[in-house]
Amino acid sequence: MPALNHLLSAFLLAYLSITQAIASTVVIEVQDDRGHKVKLSQPAQRIVSLAPSTTELLFSAGAGKQVVGVVSYSNFPEEAQRITSVGSYNQVDLESVLALNPDLVVAWYSGNSPAAIEQLKRLGMPVYLTETRYLEQLPVTVRKLGLLTGHADSAEKIAEQLHQGLVTLKQQYSQQRPVRVFYQVWDEPLITINQENLISQVIELCGGQNVFADLNSIAPRISVEAVLQANPDVIIASGMEEQRPEWLDAWQYWPSLNAVKQQQLHFIPPDLIQRQTPRVLQGAILMCQQLAQTRQRLSKASNE
Repeated sequence: MPALNHLLSAFLLAYLSITQAIASTVVIEVQDDRGHKVKLSQPAQRIVSLAPSTTELLFSAGAGKQVVGVVSYSNFPEEAQRITSVGSYNQVDLESVLALNPDLVVAWYSGNSPAAIEQLKRLGMPVYLTETRYLEQLPVTVRKLGLLTGHADSAEKIAEQLHQGLVTLKQQYSQQRPVRVFYQVWDEPLITINQENLISQVIELCGGQNVFADLNSIAPRISVEAVLQANPDVIIASGMEEQRPEWLDAWQYWPSLNAVKQQQLHFIPPDLIQRQTPRVLQGAILMCQQLAQTRQRLSKASNE
């Protein structure tokens, strides 16, 4: 019996040591937007963000204080402007990234250089790739970043608020009378969006129809003639600044356009609609209100 007790004790000690070893190496594991698994042995404490949108997403998830590097135009929230810069989204300074000794890099798949991303991976850095094409992805991304950074609870609150806000808008507006929408990204060259762009989904959410949804490119160049032929009920522009672009009113030169006839030339600040962040909800609210105004104008015109 003493021998048996000794054996059981030895087994118990071995079991406990193995259990502790396993516990100490338990990883946080999530799948990024490209289907790659990102594993961490503990919540990330030194994060480098390679796009303005990913910086904003990290702050939304509650991890702002853990972000040690950002790229240019990471201007929201205000605290992000005081974080060390590692270049621009399309020209990342890898030496600056390495100098910050990050334990997580959050990158933008279609915006950052593929070569830079691959080099960071080869150096053994965990890289989480974002590629937001659907509104439903935004709450999911916030939750995943919360898990990776140790802020699951606060991230869940933000994600749920965003989800519920989008659901409410869909219920209120998506079945309303369709409104034909031309969304103008830029004037020279004249650029719009197709159905793969997140903004097109906001248009649908608000009961609109993107007149250039079927084009092949996600941000296609078009002609003035194409806009005249499409004859949208409303033109919505964002441009690059926080002020309404002067070129939006250039459409007044074509008074035959429905949008001009009904005085439906609208502006949404670009950071509220062109960045894939929770602030898209604010942009969506503005767009839904604008399309509601267009419906009223069209209804009034049809009754005259």
